[in-house]
Amino acid sequence: MKPLSRRPCMLRPSTSYASIQARNLSPQTRFTRHSSKMTTKPQPRPPPPENHTVELLRRHLTPVPPISQSSSTLTNFFAPFAHNDTKIILIGDSTHGTSEFYQARAELTKYFIQHHGFNIVAVEADWPDAEAIDKHVRPRSPSAPSLTQDREKPFQRFPTWMWRNVEFQNFTKWLKEWNEGKDSKTEAVGFYGLDLYSLGKSMQAVVDYLDKIDPEMAKVAQKRYERMMMWAEEPHEYGLEALAAGFKGCEKDVMEILNSLLRKRVEYESMIWDGEEFHSGEQNATLVKGMRNVKTTATLKLTGVLDAEQYYKAMCYGRDESWNLRDKHMFETLNRIIKHRSRSTPSKAIVWAHNSHIGDARATSMGWSNDQLNIGQLCKEAYGDQALTIGCLTNTGTVAAARKWDGDMQVMKVRPGLPNSYEQLMHATAVKNFVLDLRVGHCNEELIKTLMEKRLERFVGVIYAPGTERQSHYSHAVLPEQLDGFIWFDETKHIGALEVHQPHTTVEFDETWPFGL
Repeated sequence: MKPLSRRPCMLRPSTSYASIQARNLSPQTRFTRHSSKMTTKPQPRPPPPENHTVELLRRHLTPVPPISQSSSTLTNFFAPFAHNDTKIILIGDSTHGTSEFYQARAELTKYFIQHHGFNIVAVEADWPDAEAIDKHVRPRSPSAPSLTQDREKPFQRFPTWMWRNVEFQNFTKWLKEWNEGKDSKTEAVGFYGLDLYSLGKSMQAVVDYLDKIDPEMAKVAQKRYERMMMWAEEPHEYGLEALAAGFKGCEKDVMEILNSLLRKRVEYESMIWDGEEFHSGEQNATLVKGMRNVKTTATLKLTGVLDAEQYYKAMCYGRDESWNLRDKHMFETLNRIIKHRSRSTPSKAIVWAHNSHIGDARATSMGWSNDQLNIGQLCKEAYGDQALTIGCLTNTGTVAAARKWDGDMQVMKVRPGLPNSYEQLMHATAVKNFVLDLRVGHCNEELIKTLMEKRLERFVGVIYAPGTERQSHYSHAVLPEQLDGFIWFDETKHIGALEVHQPHTTVEFDETWPFGL
């Protein structure tokens, strides 16, 4: 993992997604959500007296009881986030192994579903794995296999504990009960994966789907995939081989598969459940190779739907590009899900992902130094105030994480926040759990001003390296620009993992750099 301290911290412009590939603005400027003009890069200066900031926080925060006792204070506080115009609410966490984060996310999601009509839960997970959960919690066509009928159990890829845990199990049980008796297309809540790692699994899912609908087409697809199947078990080898002069890429083959699916859309949709199964097959094909020059919303034109093949190649050419490919793909997948569900009923989505994905990258050193973007930034650019973000933060406690990629889960002690970090600042309030709305007009202006000072913020993914805490897990951020609101837990505990030993999976090269998320 490349130490964050080696990356220069330089403010980058807040430009639209369409202009990312051709920026001509000075790297010394940026645009903030809380201002209406371009501003020069602020010179480092000491933050305001901590005692004053802490006192402002104490005056304006809202304490919340432990979620195990009551969730009503939490849900009532964030109820305004689900106003009539809101299309997307992104809920993040600063670790992938903290019980309170999973519980808070689940309680907010249930509330938004029950009281505000949200019907999409889209998560930082592989599409085929999440689809198995969707088939379990939402009635599908008779031909759609259930969770117990699937060829392979979901979430077998490292890190298994991220989804195979008691907290998530409780949520899926609730979601299945909520969907019972509801129309699958117009009333039931769907569960979807946004990620693109499952190269081999997605190819197999496309072939399996075509075999049900069009056996001859399935045979053609299988033959066309053969050259890529040899890389499916070790997809990074595909990226490495792409560097060799004699290597022939598979772009033409996968494009033919996807285009064949699209050409037969009308025929397939009339055969199974008005297109729900087709949509899944199409998404799995997109995971393998994306379409170029796809127009999505009136305000945003995307250069392409990014895919696993392109992602694995990019990881060998450059880390910054691979991060961007992944988050662009997540954003495009979210748009496609919303469009698909909106054919039957107005749709609103809740996104679950790490803070580094859902918080606006333009307000962190991720975006300032290396042109990195994320799904939070793309949602803000496309939907404006119709997309709102909520983060979860903690100071100390225990976390479920591994010490290396593909390693077994361990319960580790989380070190207290470092000096000049948001974690240390929130801890200084001496309030165990609280919530804060950071939006203009909803938060005290003086408090926003003091929180606008650039500070360190901790990001722990599925790997935790306490020995190199500063280099491995901290980045600079401007919290009111990064998030619309957040939930603070001063001390947290690890998730209730259902298993700790990991099946063998390919070791990613600095996967999901920079934070091992």
